Amino acid sequence: MSRREEYEARAEEILEPIMKENHFELVDVEYVKEAGNWYLRAYVDKEGGITLDDCELVNRAWSDIMDVEDFIPEAYILEVSSPGLGRQLKKEKDFARSIGEDVDVKFYRARKIPAGKNGKEVSAKEVTGTLKAYTKETITLETEFAQEYEIQRSDISTVKLAIDF
Repeated sequence: MSRREEYEARAEEILEPIMKENHFELVDVEYVKEAGNWYLRAYVDKEGGITLDDCELVNRAWSDIMDVEDFIPEAYILEVSSPGLGRQLKKEKDFARSIGEDVDVKFYRARKIPAGKNGKEVSAKEVTGTLKAYTKETITLETEFAQEYEIQRSDISTVKLAIDF
C-alpha cells in the first residue's frame, strides 16, 4: 500500500463515524498534490444534497480528530467538499447507484466506438451513454448508436456522471 493510499484509508476510518452520526455518505477521500500544496480532501453527500453548513460541520469534527491523530508528517490542507454534479464513479457503490444514469467515459487512448446505425465505427477518446451494467472488469453502456456497448475498465481513465444542461 502506498503512502497516499494509507493516508486515504486512515482518513476514511476517521470519517466513517462522523458520516454515520450525521447520516451523510462518504463518497471519496483523496490525498493529492496540487500547485505545490498537499490536500487531504473528503467528498461527502447526503439525500437531498450536501450544504455548506454540512461541509463545515464535517470539517470541524474531522480537523479536531486529525490534530490528535497527526499521522501525516507533511503540511497539508484539509478540505471537505460536495462531489459535484459531474461526480466521478470510482467505487462499486458508485456504479450500482448510477445504473440507468448517463455517464461520460474517457479512455486512456483512442479506441473504436459505434458511431452509426449501419455499424460504422470511429476512433474516439470518450463516449457518453446510459450505464446499463458493470462488473469488476467491464462496464456496459447503451449509446445512441449501440444497444449495448461493453468496455474494459482497464481501458477507462475516468467515468463521470454526465451533466445535462
